[in-house]
Amino acid sequence: MSVVSIEELEKARAYGRPLAGLDLGTKTIGVAISDLGLSFATPRAYLPRKKFQEDAKALLHLLSRENVGGVIVGLPINMDGSEGPRAQSTRAFVRNLQPLTKLPFAFWDERLSTVAAERALIEMDVSRAKRAQRIDSAAAAFILQGALDRLQALRADPGG
Repeated sequence: MSVVSIEELEKARAYGRPLAGLDLGTKTIGVAISDLGLSFATPRAYLPRKKFQEDAKALLHLLSRENVGGVIVGLPINMDGSEGPRAQSTRAFVRNLQPLTKLPFAFWDERLSTVAAERALIEMDVSRAKRAQRIDSAAAAFILQGALDRLQALRADPGG
């Protein structure tokens, strides 16, 4: 399928199926999955990054296994609102993944998601070593939760 806006995702996604959130790191892909009611994001195990074909195969297998109906991808926007090399890399990853699936994709500004995820893990007293293993999936959960909250707001006020 194609990349749609967050506002269009509600109609583009497969109804009754959860959404996935992705945090595309350089070494791992953090993954989170929503509940069926699209209210809560739950982190899943991260996927180690290899070559694109291997990454795509592993990711599409996971999305299929989770019966996902759409994908929210964290877009690493700079603090000044500009897009740098990481944002371009994220867009290229999605552009290359699109022909391999019928799932709709939407980008979500991920500024400070990793910082928020790390703070949450520290508050939960997760050790430094375990934080390193969980940070990308925790960030994916923050990304997905932000998008889910926006979708809830759109349902409550379709004009806003």
